[in-house]
Amino acid sequence: MEEDYYKVRKLKEAMFYYHSLQRRGGKFQRLSKGTQDTITDKIPAAVHTTITTAIRQMIELSLTSSNYIYPIKIDHKWSFEQREKEVRKVINRYKTTARLEGAGTGAGGIILGMADFPLLLSIKMKCLFDIGRIYGFDVTAFSERVFLLQIFSATFSSSETRVKLWEEIRHWNNVTGAIEDVNWRVLQQEYRDHIDLIKMIQMLPGVGAFVGAIINGKFLEQLGTAAMHAYRIRMLT
Repeated sequence: MEEDYYKVRKLKEAMFYYHSLQRRGGKFQRLSKGTQDTITDKIPAAVHTTITTAIRQMIELSLTSSNYIYPIKIDHKWSFEQREKEVRKVINRYKTTARLEGAGTGAGGIILGMADFPLLLSIKMKCLFDIGRIYGFDVTAFSERVFLLQIFSATFSSSETRVKLWEEIRHWNNVTGAIEDVNWRVLQQEYRDHIDLIKMIQMLPGVGAFVGAIINGKFLEQLGTAAMHAYRIRMLT
């Protein structure tokens, strides 16, 4: 009875989260296209190349390798509530890792700031793979890997794209057969636009370390929260 109550409560939270996405995006996501293009133009081409390469490699590794799969403690007898407690522990652990990494690369200006992109992507994907396994899914299956990338894409996209991706997540059991691959070009553009302004600030001398620690932790919290709600909707509806 208590477990059922927990599931009902968490599904309500997930659906509230889902419906909240229909609203306008946050401050950084509400930038006009002209403003976004201005920001993009001010970022060195080498940074754009680094981001594009990092995202392409991340997608390839996510879909075809075991690079993001590490030994973790999982008990298949866990209740749904216990699984979520373990997921929260994982998110907090990766948040700490991301903060430390962001502070270290942020302190180094633009050169080390560029190194932050692939490192942070790796941390994010390891976190997602752990979360999927704790919820009881076989993340070695191609379809489950696509689902994880769907969560990633939905978390770091424009408001319009986010709504579309979350609609697919909500009805995943019906659409999963139609989603066989990930458009890495679209994903990298959405991800880049989402974080351009924030990451550019991280590269500024004097404030980079502080900003890097804060925003990397925030990114992991956003991703972890999105993943929990995605699995709640998928498992409880």
